[in-house]
Amino acid sequence: MKPTLLETLTCSSNDCHTLETYQGKGVRWCVGCGDTMILETIQRYCHDEQLAPEKTVFVSGIGCAARFPHYMGTYGFHGLHGRALPVASGIKMHRPDLEVFVNTGDGDCCSIGAGHWIHALRQNPDITVFLHDNRIYGLTKKQASPTSPLGLTSNTTPRGVPLEPLNPALTTLGVANVSFVAQVVDWMPDLLYQTIKMAHQHKGLSFVSILQRCPTFLPTEFDPWLRNADRLLFLTHDKGIQPTPELAATLRQQTVHDPSDLERARALSADSENIPVGILYHNPLIPSYEETLRPKVSHSPALVKEGLEIQFDRFAV
Repeated sequence: MKPTLLETLTCSSNDCHTLETYQGKGVRWCVGCGDTMILETIQRYCHDEQLAPEKTVFVSGIGCAARFPHYMGTYGFHGLHGRALPVASGIKMHRPDLEVFVNTGDGDCCSIGAGHWIHALRQNPDITVFLHDNRIYGLTKKQASPTSPLGLTSNTTPRGVPLEPLNPALTTLGVANVSFVAQVVDWMPDLLYQTIKMAHQHKGLSFVSILQRCPTFLPTEFDPWLRNADRLLFLTHDKGIQPTPELAATLRQQTVHDPSDLERARALSADSENIPVGILYHNPLIPSYEETLRPKVSHSPALVKEGLEIQFDRFAV
């Protein structure tokens, strides 16, 4: 996506970044993959907020969603399966001046990375986490994930998935010290954009569960909600997302939900038929990891250099 003429003209200073600045390598996802809409919306948000590319980091594990850092014109870390959250937490702990984002899949986060997921929520570092939930292992060609629907036949469940699926939003809301939880769908970019903005502005760990289409291995999974927007329950509130005229016309089923109400957030997220979209929970009073546990001494470049020189001096002759 090339920047428009207006964007080029308004970004005339050396410190202003065009949309193209945030675009990395050519996308290799399947045609129609919901990851593409998530990518373009995040790139647009980074541009609108003029996040400095050299001060922005995208971290991922393994999976289709984990290719995200390759497609951003920022710093990135493509790590091991399930290990995105401890890497991102470490980056933020040592470099609190950076904007740190995590892109993880339902298998990457909710299976092998489940332990890191739970403890990252407890620690509440100031990072923004996007869960791309397509309910299937896509990169390894159709194995059941923890969020796969009951009865789904896959390469690992030829007789059908025997267990009820894990609900990422509901699970997250059950963890002590959780501070921000939202749920959206990839096919509504306006709602996705507003949610990304609120998540990034929150001080602490923001967890955004995104229902993401997989056109190759689970092409009809979200059809009931894609074809009938009335099955999406739009959560509105003065402290949450305000409906634009377009959203109001599309999402006719709405309810006023105070995002400080944890018990109602849990009740709403448990509904798998009328999926809630918007801000489920937001508690800005919970201290972030950096405010409670991070060492007070900053690992500045000067301090790192001083430490290296002390070690080198031990071997001086």
